[in-house]
Amino acid sequence: MESEEKPGRPAPREVRLDHRQVRVLAHPMRMRLLGALRVNGPATATALAALLDTNTGATSYHLRQLAEAGLVTEDPDRGTGRQRWWRAAHDVTNWEPTDFDDDPDARAAIEWIEGDQVRLFVEHAERWLAVRHRWSPAWRDAFGMGDIFISLPPARLEALKAEVWEILDRYNREADSAEPGAEQVQVFLAAYPLLFGRKQ
Repeated sequence: MESEEKPGRPAPREVRLDHRQVRVLAHPMRMRLLGALRVNGPATATALAALLDTNTGATSYHLRQLAEAGLVTEDPDRGTGRQRWWRAAHDVTNWEPTDFDDDPDARAAIEWIEGDQVRLFVEHAERWLAVRHRWSPAWRDAFGMGDIFISLPPARLEALKAEVWEILDRYNREADSAEPGAEQVQVFLAAYPLLFGRKQ
């Protein structure tokens, strides 16, 4: 059964990374810039530089690199005179690691991006642990993480991931930032082999 789209909420814009895009994106500043534009919406290079604690010249350079790869674009409705506003060209980035098996440079780039995602998760978790005492008991109980060990073949794991993403997508479509008590929440989905004790 298909989920009904929330009125007035467009479907997310998606991109399946190609070989050139993945090589351009494999840079810490570019990853942060794209993430900031997706989370916070359109911004100028000056505002992004202040947000990411860098200089405007470097920010502008990396924005142009992302634009040439089709990952960000200028926002003509906001630009005035010499002030250029930028926005993310897509809401969601997709890829499969095997997309780049025939290109060693792109494969190395996607491996760096995946590693950066793990590093970003650790940074977020550490920031949360440092400030969680300031949050209400309800939020402290709602946030958190857990894990489970399951024996599955690849096809079943793909099916599990697809089903969980359907649930996350439904909650995302139904989200209302004006709802009392609503906060932006980042949900990570990860599945890795249990290598400890595995025969090599």
